[in-house]
Amino acid sequence: MLWKLFSGFILMGLALVVSAATPQDLLKSYEAQSGKASPARGEQFFNAKHGKEWSCASCHENPPNHDTKHIVTGKVIKPLAPSANSARFTDEAKAEKWFKRNCNDVLARDCSSQEKADVLSWLITVK
Repeated sequence: MLWKLFSGFILMGLALVVSAATPQDLLKSYEAQSGKASPARGEQFFNAKHGKEWSCASCHENPPNHDTKHIVTGKVIKPLAPSANSARFTDEAKAEKWFKRNCNDVLARDCSSQEKADVLSWLITVK
């Protein structure tokens, strides 16, 4: 009985490890939905205002490889670039949550898969 319980915990742990993504895995997923990503387009998108008062860089700065503070709340934001924060873009659900929230703040709509792919492809290049 104890062995069954123990082996169940091991399998659950393996499932969590298997479901972990890398930024490159997430990028491939976005590209499968939209097409080839462009880091140049991603950087341009990140720095531009899109009809609202903020850009991505308003809070994350450029380069997004260091702690910053949210311009309204003052809350510390950990680096967005995966090279500076190994936890970034390793959890698809979390990435989607923040893309949804931040895209609505910057664009007043959800980002497209192409926009996500472009931004993520650029962020992967940031050192």
